Amino acid sequence: MEGGCDCRAVRYRMESAPLIVHCCHCRWCQRESGASFALNAMIEASRLTHLGAPPQLVQTPTHSGKGQDIARCPKCWVALWSHYSGAGPVLAFVRVGTVDEPAALPPDIHIYTDSKQPWVVLPAATPAVPAYYDREKYWSRESLERRRAILPQIEAYQAALRRGDA
Repeated sequence: MEGGCDCRAVRYRMESAPLIVHCCHCRWCQRESGASFALNAMIEASRLTHLGAPPQLVQTPTHSGKGQDIARCPKCWVALWSHYSGAGPVLAFVRVGTVDEPAALPPDIHIYTDSKQPWVVLPAATPAVPAYYDREKYWSRESLERRRAILPQIEAYQAALRRGDA
């Protein structure tokens, strides 16, 4: 699955299905996206191939206070994906709206629904939780196995953060 920015300078390919697709209704995502929610496909950064110009990483604050790096096109400034502080550059949260065929990635789960806009109606068939969720309960077996495979990289990144190396 491929995607990119408006001006097509930055292009990417997801080399596999994402681990999970989140539809986040937290106020932070609402403010950051300028929309009622953020729809992100979480995938290992190693499975995200750059096809065009490299994006520019822009550091921005987050509710946790730990920040995130948003990959933006250096020409049109469209946000393509984020690297959050929990996993850093190991995971990418791809903005589904930048995928060439966004309808192919509907949400697997709606999160932080306690703060969703009251006029947003959630589909009954898609899991929805008031805040975050138990990964073991909602992720597929394959996604859990993929996460276990990259966990040493995530732990190394977190250790580097604690030491001040990252």
